[in-house]
Amino acid sequence: MTELTLAKAQAVIVAALADARQKAFAPMAVAVLDARGVLKAFGAEDGTALRRADIAIGKAYGALSMGVGSRTLGMRAEERPHFIAAVTHAVGGSLIPVPGGVLIRGTDNSIIGAVGVTGDTSDNDEAAALAGLAAAGLTAVPG
Repeated sequence: MTELTLAKAQAVIVAALADARQKAFAPMAVAVLDARGVLKAFGAEDGTALRRADIAIGKAYGALSMGVGSRTLGMRAEERPHFIAAVTHAVGGSLIPVPGGVLIRGTDNSIIGAVGVTGDTSDNDEAAALAGLAAAGLTAVPG
């Protein structure tokens, strides 16, 4: 099984932020959670909004909680808003159902964590997450 090490989590953050700078995205925040939903690493650029850490964590935590990327959670929120509202309550409010929360798959196909990115449009957040995971040599499971 692939382990989500601190070094790999930090590499995701560095690469996601570098990708965001290269594409001139708004200031970003990146959170990496392990498979238990525990914060492994976090980074925020200067100029990010006050609660970006909570949003990044919510994107990643929601993806872990439901086993799908936060893009899929956003689609489900449109189709079944009461269900997503109930799940958000069940997970203590930490579920942000918009793109930017991406699961991380290990070599044995298990989910070993998730990354959440926020700061720009949700599509750009997800793009930065995918770039960070690819650069760190981790397998992304976007939703």
